Amino acid sequence: MMDFNDITAPIKHSHTRDRDEIRRDVLACLESVLFTMFPAGKKRHDKFYIGDVFGSPGDSLEVVLTGKKAGLWTDRAEGSGGDIFDLIAKRHGLDTRSDFSAVMKVAAELVGGPLSHPAPIRTEVPLDDLGAHTGKWDYLTPDGLLIACVYRYDPPTGKKYRPWDVRARMWRAPDPRPLYNLPAISKAKQVVLVEGEKCADALIAVGIVATTAMNGAKAPIDKTDWKPLAGKSVLIWPDRDAPGWDYAENAARACVTAGCLSVAILVPPTDKPNKWDAANAVTEGFNCVDFIAHGGCHVVKAAVPSLPTFTLGEMLDDDSPLPPDLISPRVLTPGGMLVFGGAPKVGKSDFLLSWLIHMAAGIPFLGMPPPRPLRVFYLQAEVQYHYLRERVKEIRLPSHRLQDARANFIATPQLHLVLDDAGLTQVIPAIANAFGGLPPDIIAIDPIRNVFDGGDAGGENDNGAMLFFLSQRVERIRQAVNPDAGIILAHHTKKLGKKQFEEDPFQALAGASSLRGYYSSGMVLYRPDETHTTRQLIFELRNGASIPFKHVDKSKGEWREVNPTVRSVMHDWGEKLDAERRRKHDVIVQMLFDEAAQGKCYTSNQFAEAFEGQGGLGANRTINERLSVLATLGYIKFFRNPQDYGLAQVKRSKFGYLCVEDMRLTRTFDLPAPECGEPLTESVRVMPTHYKCPRSGVILPVENADIWIYQQEMEP
Repeated sequence: MMDFNDITAPIKHSHTRDRDEIRRDVLACLESVLFTMFPAGKKRHDKFYIGDVFGSPGDSLEVVLTGKKAGLWTDRAEGSGGDIFDLIAKRHGLDTRSDFSAVMKVAAELVGGPLSHPAPIRTEVPLDDLGAHTGKWDYLTPDGLLIACVYRYDPPTGKKYRPWDVRARMWRAPDPRPLYNLPAISKAKQVVLVEGEKCADALIAVGIVATTAMNGAKAPIDKTDWKPLAGKSVLIWPDRDAPGWDYAENAARACVTAGCLSVAILVPPTDKPNKWDAANAVTEGFNCVDFIAHGGCHVVKAAVPSLPTFTLGEMLDDDSPLPPDLISPRVLTPGGMLVFGGAPKVGKSDFLLSWLIHMAAGIPFLGMPPPRPLRVFYLQAEVQYHYLRERVKEIRLPSHRLQDARANFIATPQLHLVLDDAGLTQVIPAIANAFGGLPPDIIAIDPIRNVFDGGDAGGENDNGAMLFFLSQRVERIRQAVNPDAGIILAHHTKKLGKKQFEEDPFQALAGASSLRGYYSSGMVLYRPDETHTTRQLIFELRNGASIPFKHVDKSKGEWREVNPTVRSVMHDWGEKLDAERRRKHDVIVQMLFDEAAQGKCYTSNQFAEAFEGQGGLGANRTINERLSVLATLGYIKFFRNPQDYGLAQVKRSKFGYLCVEDMRLTRTFDLPAPECGEPLTESVRVMPTHYKCPRSGVILPVENADIWIYQQEMEP
């Protein structure tokens, strides 16, 4: 620090005279000089306040304006200070010792000749009259360096915004004005342009790459740098008012000029109020992702079709999780296509119907589990409505999963149409609107022969016609309703010799060459011996480990995996044992569910003792064994926090109380209800805390109490 009042270094007389004269002139209009250097400053009584020597808003640095100490300053945050020349030097990045002449030159320019302008140079509205800022947004370079800040103020006269140019250290917008959120823009392929930083932040918070021009709808388009959007797909989300649409159109033209890959303007929903914007949408829980993907829009520039490519490095560095299978293991993947084939009368439609309904209920089927209850649209052209409903009533589902299947499975009656252009105009809206606006997870077409349209190429046995049907008909349906939906196509097989079939069963599919080059997985239901009902279920997967073929059969309305060697000898006896196990399974699960509704919960021993000999469950030991099996299969879990439900602590059980999915416990309180005088009750959902590991049998903590995964019970 250097105080020019006490300088002792030898200085030439002319310099001394210049210094003293300039110092006198600066102090004579000190307030004006300070406001020129620091527009964000404030005057209080006989002192001037600013945040730091760089001019940031605040009051850590103070300068004395009057008296013998006029011009002396102290920065309390930095522990520094000095005289007016020190302050001028630091403000302009100079040093009073090595850059003395330059400091004097700057000081002289600050007073600028005759000192007849005492009024401070300030912004349009003095910042000290605006009060404290109520919002602040940082504009960064793609590398994360600060370019500018925008401050929002809310004085009584209405909201106002003030940009601060960090590099120039002045209250102004940089030239050119940068876009908001440049670090994310530089890495994104699609960017949503909104009106104002508040809207951009709202979309960013829900995982959408968003930006805005500085000043929103009032942004000077020609002074904004749009070049960072070059080569990107830009979707403009305007506010729902006339200025918002004008801003969107002007910005769209600028984006096209900047070389954006595509530019479109979203049309705000007509049922939203005036001035509705992206921030309002996020606040009210609006599905912004779906709106951006599927909302109506005005295309300003369409993207030229391009071939996506990936370097080896990009693939090696991509550690994002794989999308979960729609049907495991890799039987049907998101955006995948499964062709399910079989000879006439082999039972493939009956099999497919049962399989799809299990997927809609979220229940494994023959070792093929879904991750959750799936929305399934079954477009079928084979079974009339009355016989279709007869079939579905024969399908057995656990009572506590039936509700999911009722809502998630939607089927057509027997269709009499072809999937040509006219047919698609009926089918696509029906699928799109089937689930109340939610997209389907699976679209099944059974059989493709009855709805096939191969264009001018021919029938389904022709590979060219089959390729046309898959790419121009089936894919059009998927892309229109949900590009990530899985497609299941039921198809017939041609007659092949037994040896040919055993060598390559999928070559029996009509149009096999096109199908096998197009689908992601295939399944064939095959009866090797016409004198027996047992079928083989054969798999072909493009991705993932191969699946051994299964022997399956239908008995008493239920498809099950069977052991052909054992079941051929003791078929009837095995079926009786299977039926009895399933009956006990359903009885136990329902009993636990119903007892909880009456306010009762049990440990394994308590349940076995309480219901010994009831409901055909057998003796205490038999019930305990069945409870253990159901726990291994995941149908029964445990909870060890009885105090949360007003239950007594378990003293003799190492597992805890039993619970099943969606079980609710009715609690009764001593106080009567004021309306009727009856005891006050409350129904509480019981959440499991532990489960039995199916591999080790060890009791482990539950990671997600909302997820129930059922294992497939093996045949004896």
